Amino acid sequence: MKPIPKYKILAPWERMFSKVATPFEHFLHQQTTTGLVLMIMTVVALILANSPISETYAHIFHTKLAVSLGDFSINHTLHHWINDGLMALFFFVIGLEIKREVLSGELSEPKNAILPILAAIGGVAAPALIYYYINLGLPSQNGWGIPMATDIAFAISALVLLGRRVPVALVTFLVALAIVDDLMAVTVIALFYTDQIHMFSLMMAFAIFGILIVFNRFGIHHPLPYFLMGGLMWIFMLESGVHATIAGILTALAIPHKPKFNPQFFDQHMAKLTDKFKQYPIGENHELHDKQKAVLHHMEDTVHAVQAPLNRLEHDFHLPVSLIVIPLFALANAGIALHFDGMQALLFEPVTMGVMAGLVLGKVIGIAGVAFLAIKMGIASMPKHTTMNQIFGVSFLGGIGFTMSIFIAELAWYGSEGGAEMLLQAKTGILFASLFAGVVGFIWLRYISKPIHPIDND
Repeated sequence: MKPIPKYKILAPWERMFSKVATPFEHFLHQQTTTGLVLMIMTVVALILANSPISETYAHIFHTKLAVSLGDFSINHTLHHWINDGLMALFFFVIGLEIKREVLSGELSEPKNAILPILAAIGGVAAPALIYYYINLGLPSQNGWGIPMATDIAFAISALVLLGRRVPVALVTFLVALAIVDDLMAVTVIALFYTDQIHMFSLMMAFAIFGILIVFNRFGIHHPLPYFLMGGLMWIFMLESGVHATIAGILTALAIPHKPKFNPQFFDQHMAKLTDKFKQYPIGENHELHDKQKAVLHHMEDTVHAVQAPLNRLEHDFHLPVSLIVIPLFALANAGIALHFDGMQALLFEPVTMGVMAGLVLGKVIGIAGVAFLAIKMGIASMPKHTTMNQIFGVSFLGGIGFTMSIFIAELAWYGSEGGAEMLLQAKTGILFASLFAGVVGFIWLRYISKPIHPIDND
């Protein structure tokens, strides 16, 4: 028998396993992937909406789908299922990101958190006020929440493409800002974009949330009970009138953030399991002994137990949300029929102007303006190796609204008279403003702002 080498790469792609990335690096990589996929699906949606099969494209998303159990039935269009159902998973991931940032991320340290929190508040308030002023007294004034949101995936993708021209502290600032931005956007959706409240269903939803908190307090770490109760809460939220995706946020907030085992126990226990694994000979063709297979399963359970459920679920759900949920959302919502003969008139509609002015001017004034004042007044400090010039460039990237902005636009005039026309105007404004803000922000950070040398990205 030939001696079995101590270490052997069985396939080239397995070299990936030798690289260990930090959770923050995983987060940036996942957000960049999401941004690229989102960009591709947006282009696909625009092509379909302006192609000879545009009617078929629209008809597919208006197809009715029903889920029934006895006398109980939920019957909605495919478009509705995506926006109310699948997007609950998107909000679940957003909730996990918010909780992680608050408990162990940048927002957990007051000295690091104060600047992105203040900048995010400015970046939410200024766009909303600008939009509201332009649309004051019109039926469209209810869309003031549309330009509030920053699309974290697109914004981070643009920043990461700049590589070492931007310090890690600037990337961290944008991530923390976008997380706070998402939290405020979710709050606005829950409080202001709800048509009619059915108190019984709402109380049942919050009762289930209370049960999830009890699960957390009693140390239940397995995700299945949380998903089962979270699904039930989603049904009650759907019936309550409050947007059902809020159930995703609440479920995420109940997920435990502490592991079942501490690192010291993990280290000792894994050493014992490794010794036990070595007791059995490995057969030909790398065939494992049955006892070794049992040890490996035990190792897998131990690895899961030393990871906080919050971190593990955030990692596990990012890929399906990035590659399935977000692309489907873009495909269902980003398809705008571009009639260039009437585009000039469309761009000067109050809704379109309000959205574009809010996302571009409002974000720059709110983020850069508040950050400048906070630093000058000594309330907050400048991120490491970062200049005000770079903060100004990042404030443009904050104007990439896309996913959350389109989501709020879908809610703003749902079922109202003239809602379809205002929605078209809002989506047009979101697309043009996001494109403009992304390009200007990238060019500013790439060619105009000068990095401080040397950039310490460690």
